[in-house]
Amino acid sequence: MQNTMEFLMQLLRTRSVTGNTDLATEMVKTRMESLGLEVKVTRKGSLIASMEGTADDSAVISAHIDTLGAVVSRITSEGYLKYHCVGGFTPGSIEGEYCQVETFTGRLVPGTILFSKTSVHAHGREKSSAKRSHEEMYIRLDDTADSSDAVKELGISVGNYIHFEPRALHMSSGYIKSRHIDDKAGVAVLVGVAESLVKQKVKPSRNIHFLFTVHEEVGHGAAGWLPENVSDFLAVDMGVCGADQTSDEKKVTICAADSSGPYNYELTKHLINLSEMNGISYVVDTFPFYGSDAGAAMRMGLDARHALVGPGVDTSHAIERTHEKGIKATIDLVTIFAME
Repeated sequence: MQNTMEFLMQLLRTRSVTGNTDLATEMVKTRMESLGLEVKVTRKGSLIASMEGTADDSAVISAHIDTLGAVVSRITSEGYLKYHCVGGFTPGSIEGEYCQVETFTGRLVPGTILFSKTSVHAHGREKSSAKRSHEEMYIRLDDTADSSDAVKELGISVGNYIHFEPRALHMSSGYIKSRHIDDKAGVAVLVGVAESLVKQKVKPSRNIHFLFTVHEEVGHGAAGWLPENVSDFLAVDMGVCGADQTSDEKKVTICAADSSGPYNYELTKHLINLSEMNGISYVVDTFPFYGSDAGAAMRMGLDARHALVGPGVDTSHAIERTHEKGIKATIDLVTIFAME
């Protein structure tokens, strides 16, 4: 777990907004190649690390590297930036957050995401307490930028990526809090499973393909090239913690259904049985406002069983939190699934 947690913290601090994931993808690629796995990158940018089995059929185990973020949509005459969301999040979840604007030449310009009437002293309590909307939010740059021309002189353009500050912390209590635990915790799980399988020096009974997608947050991550003879597709993503949910940060969640409908019933039951037989702490949950790479693969026409598991994550798509126990439980379940 120490190696897994160190890798997760490094990954959380590496920017990887959907469509701009090269740094994080290279991290994962290097780690999987160091284990001796066959690694390839698809034209779309997904990463596949394969472990040969004794049979012809295959299982895909996926997680997504890409995260939430934004791109510059407009530069105002006052030198402020307006943004276009990449992925689904509320304006309140990013208000006051530090960010970096990445120019097309690679320069990073720091800034802060603010509500247009933030100051009580300037606007009064009623206006500063108004409902937030993305249209009323803007980015204040921490550089000389008091006009649109001054902003452009910094190299900033419409279409530049905006990276949110992750603020990743691993606490002595075992909790991890950060932005983008969705789904970098899942990526760390896949790396941990691969390390476990390599360490055991046991060849799996079927080919195992670890799939790391880079467009999940915009809905089409696993839609594209997939290996042949796939019998099972297991997505590893977050379990949604909340007042009406059963997901737990210290357990692995087995998702029975999400916004796309039920997951494969037989495979879901099988994962429950594996958890019970091996003493793995788990819960079963449903997510009405959620989609996964397994769903994207099904919409593409993949003829396979599909399922979803992952550690419980609190306050998803904001400052998220999980626990190393939930990550370990997910690694244990996925490792056993892969070794069947």
